[in-house]
Amino acid sequence: MSPSLDVNLDPQALVAALRGKHWIDNALVAPCNGAYFDVINPATGDVIGQAADGDKDDVDRAVQSAHRAQQAWAQVPARDRGKLMQACARKLQDHAEELAQLLTLETGKAIRTESRVEAAVHADLYNFYGGLGSELKGETIPFHPNMLVFTLRHPVGVVGAIIAWNVPLLLMALKVAPALVAGNAVVVKSAEEAPFAVLRAAQIINSLLPPGVFNLISGDGPGCGAPLAEHPLVNKVTLTGSVAAGKAVAMAAARKLIPATLELGGKSPMIVLEDADLDQAIAGAVTSMRFTRQGQSCTAASRMLVHRSLHDAFVAGVKAKVDALVMGDPTDEATDIGAIISPQQFATVQRYIAIGDATPGAIGHRFSAMPTDPKFAQGLFVQPVMFTGLPLDSPVIREEIFGPVTAVIQFDTYDEAIAIANDTEYGLAATIWTKDVKKALDAVHRLQAGFVQLNQNLVVQSALPYGGIKQSGLGKEASLQAMLTHFTHEKTVLLNLR
Repeated sequence: MSPSLDVNLDPQALVAALRGKHWIDNALVAPCNGAYFDVINPATGDVIGQAADGDKDDVDRAVQSAHRAQQAWAQVPARDRGKLMQACARKLQDHAEELAQLLTLETGKAIRTESRVEAAVHADLYNFYGGLGSELKGETIPFHPNMLVFTLRHPVGVVGAIIAWNVPLLLMALKVAPALVAGNAVVVKSAEEAPFAVLRAAQIINSLLPPGVFNLISGDGPGCGAPLAEHPLVNKVTLTGSVAAGKAVAMAAARKLIPATLELGGKSPMIVLEDADLDQAIAGAVTSMRFTRQGQSCTAASRMLVHRSLHDAFVAGVKAKVDALVMGDPTDEATDIGAIISPQQFATVQRYIAIGDATPGAIGHRFSAMPTDPKFAQGLFVQPVMFTGLPLDSPVIREEIFGPVTAVIQFDTYDEAIAIANDTEYGLAATIWTKDVKKALDAVHRLQAGFVQLNQNLVVQSALPYGGIKQSGLGKEASLQAMLTHFTHEKTVLLNLR
């Protein structure tokens, strides 16, 4: 039985109603193969429900639905598509607390510090892109007095979108909202670890959309994600995930000669120069490392480059700040830090911590305190760790961990800091903390990253083009230009006036 669209603040009841379903052609449907997988609550280790384990037949059913719906959707005036997106945003705002609680149940993120914030930004992105419906326009070109030359923007067609588990609602909105406003139809493949909040959001949004325009399926990468990227009717693919997954999707897109947008990993540097406001930098380090999200962010400041003169005070200050954060029950309003998403990710984080602990001369500074309530004994909780004294070739410094583990690297000169910051295969984000405007602007030009901030580290926001270079991916999201570049193609028209 399909859950009603009334606000439901019992996340377990919603999971039961959504159990084992995809959203295809405006309905909750069972997987073709009858297969399911368990979804756990990371804070307790309990199975909260089963999600549909989709395969190529489910992918084909969803893509065919999108293909049938897309041409009629493209004929809806762009402003009207935008108004529908804004209506979706209002409805999502009404359900924001419901979605936040569902998100907390399946991801283990703290309701107050993380899930509510994500649910609000999720709704805002639909509102933002809805307001850009009138901006899907071309330009006139003064090519010749006897010709009228202009360009038009057309939707690409069916978009396949593959999202990650760390901020699933946000990531879905970054792909779905601009694609729909631009006149495309979308098929989303959700993350195995977090399929329910996005499925509920899809149901809410689809209450206002024509059938087939927005479909959502669940399953793993090889069985569901790969067939989506490879499907002959998918005209564009967009993914947020690992570098390995991004390369696989890029290869599938290349074989079909279709465009791909890839938001991949990061090993983002935070540079604290000797003249920085130390209190500001310490507070910034706590938010930059996304400690309240258990460090599960591709923009997390997992390399903190601190001038030697500030090193000891910086480490002590960060420890004091993070020690004050409460780790425990994600549904408790007093909790700041929740759990790691899955046993696999938990094992990965522990492996890197063990590498750091075993490194001669390195010190692992543990922060906060583990929860003491017995009901969380099987939860995937990890104390945040800040390593000092690691060599620059340590895997903890070189590789993305995607957990609450960071390393402080001392430097003596500004040029040395820039060189260390750029010595990585990644290029997603970077921050620099200084009162010297000249050095700050110089760093903006020299840092090899697609998203650079000075004396702050905000999360992804509407209207701020977001994306990386090098192994961090291809393309930008969260802006008007992203919608125009990635979800439309340009047609040039020449009209002979003779």
